[in-house]
Amino acid sequence: MKLRLSFLVFIFSLTTVQIAAGAGMRPERAEKGMVVSVHGLASEAGVEMMKAGGNAIDAAVATGFALAVVHPTAGNIGGGGFMLVRLNDGTTNFIDYREKAPGKASEKMYQDAQGNIVPNLSRVGYKAVGVPGSVKGLVHAQKRYGKLTLAQVMAPAIRLARDGFTLDYGDARSLTEDKGLAQFADSKRIFQNGGKGWKQGDVFKQPELARTLERIVSSPDDFYTGKMAREFAEFMQAGGGLITAQDLANYDVKDRKPVTGTYRGLDVISAPPPSSGGIALIETLNILEGFDLAKAGFGSAESIHLITEAYRRAFYDRAQFLGDPEFSELPVMELADKKYAVEWRQSVDPAHASPSQKIVRPKTSTKLERYVKEHPVFVPGFEPTQTTHYSVVDAEGNAVAVTTTLNGGYGSKVTAGSLGFLLNNEMDDFSSKPGAPNMFGLIQGQENAIGPNKRPLSAMTPTIVLKDGKLWLVLGSPGGPTIITTVTNILVGVADFGLDIQQAVNAPRFHHQWVPDRIMLERNRFSPDTIKLLEGRGHAISFGGVGDGECIQIDLATGMRLGASDGRNESGKAVGY
Repeated sequence: MKLRLSFLVFIFSLTTVQIAAGAGMRPERAEKGMVVSVHGLASEAGVEMMKAGGNAIDAAVATGFALAVVHPTAGNIGGGGFMLVRLNDGTTNFIDYREKAPGKASEKMYQDAQGNIVPNLSRVGYKAVGVPGSVKGLVHAQKRYGKLTLAQVMAPAIRLARDGFTLDYGDARSLTEDKGLAQFADSKRIFQNGGKGWKQGDVFKQPELARTLERIVSSPDDFYTGKMAREFAEFMQAGGGLITAQDLANYDVKDRKPVTGTYRGLDVISAPPPSSGGIALIETLNILEGFDLAKAGFGSAESIHLITEAYRRAFYDRAQFLGDPEFSELPVMELADKKYAVEWRQSVDPAHASPSQKIVRPKTSTKLERYVKEHPVFVPGFEPTQTTHYSVVDAEGNAVAVTTTLNGGYGSKVTAGSLGFLLNNEMDDFSSKPGAPNMFGLIQGQENAIGPNKRPLSAMTPTIVLKDGKLWLVLGSPGGPTIITTVTNILVGVADFGLDIQQAVNAPRFHHQWVPDRIMLERNRFSPDTIKLLEGRGHAISFGGVGDGECIQIDLATGMRLGASDGRNESGKAVGY
């Protein structure tokens, strides 16, 4: 495993934290294809497919199934996700395989007779589980766009599950110490070594999962309409869950049109609802387009202030306007309009922070004004951070950005018995009660209330950027609401400050989400002088964690693929050929 550096070396000045030259962190370079994920074995599975004659979609599907084996905290076949595809002919598609609420779900299902939320009911156990979409989504993508067979692309995952893989220190500790897994017999047996725990260097084998993956290869529909679906549904019913065989049979993957925008001549392609990520990203970039960030300086208090003010306004709109497009009319075009951003920009004071509770939305759209009256604002908090992202580019220039999740770490903590895979707790991403916080403090409104067959709102932001019409960047990250700001920070780092993709991924990050009204700075990454200057502008400061960028840049002069796995993680790897 390559040496991973936790941090870059920085030179501190009065107002900036600059990346030091010669810090030793450079992108992985490859002439043909590149896969970047949070686990080296999953990245290698993707590259194996491209070497065998497959394309980026084959590689993405292979990587996704491999992550279900080697990264059980977020990789999954019991959860869901989003896949953004751009083919080398310019065709784009957004594949939505987000989990859905069961047919028996109801708005007050997590409340007691007095209307109080029952602690942990939407977070841990069988009732927290939404109908999983990963298997159907990955199979759908491979069948529609792939060149290889499903058996070929799933072979690495089956091999890793059957023969096992060596645990590193972080994974061994995480599996051993997770108290939620210990609550469920199969989770404790499989993922905690029967209660004995794991240590670095142990080989982790998952024979039940290997058999389930083999059954998917033989008959993908069996997971949703056959014997496996009935087995899964019976398991859920026995545990008191809501998912039925009919819910699995009714699950559908959605092909959606990506949202698009421009930024300083770049074309930005990103996630549409039910993800809020793409709209918030494009709205943020539209506001920033009127500021000279390069002149303000990378990492300076001035540039951080301006970017923060853009985040503040985009997240304010996100809190009120976004939900499942199947159940609501969403003002997507209005929020992405550059004229709307111009009016937002005019409200930014270059020298002082705008108190979040006092900002006033521009009145430029009759539709927005009507929507505001019909949908009250609910204060947002933190969403789950235990998601994972991976990026793929092949020799022909096809590109894929995938973000996938179980919601919380190890999801609901429930393992589907003899099937050997963990189940999501995605139901907690809905509003258990409008105005009450979920497990990550996210307070949401009626637009995201629980309803049968609905998909919960997400912040996942798989993104592709073109320069002069050519593929340039493939971006994404986990991190709840920090997904949106992490992707923006990386994009701005490359586009405005001239960083290479590895420098941009590893650079210090900051986040603001309207409420709570504070900038969250990555701990120990900003100079005291910069922090003091931000406080002088009226910003409250907090410190916290950030996402995990797994990104690719194309050197347009040479065509080289530049892969950047985040220096903050232990197991991630960019693999090319």
